[in-house]
Amino acid sequence: MTGPAITLLIVAILLVWGGLIGSISYLRARAEVDPSTLPPLPDDVVDEARQQQEAHPTRDT
Repeated sequence: MTGPAITLLIVAILLVWGGLIGSISYLRARAEVDPSTLPPLPDDVVDEARQQQEAHPTRDT
């Protein structure tokens, strides 16, 4: 690869990864939803989530 090609590759990589890191840090600092202001979940949703987390019974055949 030539010098200008390597330079352009480095600039492109820095632009993409820098944008990704900048976007993630911005969203972490300024979240749209504050989890402490959310209403509680309905009981049926909580029960369903709890059932999905439990281990399923296995059959020993």
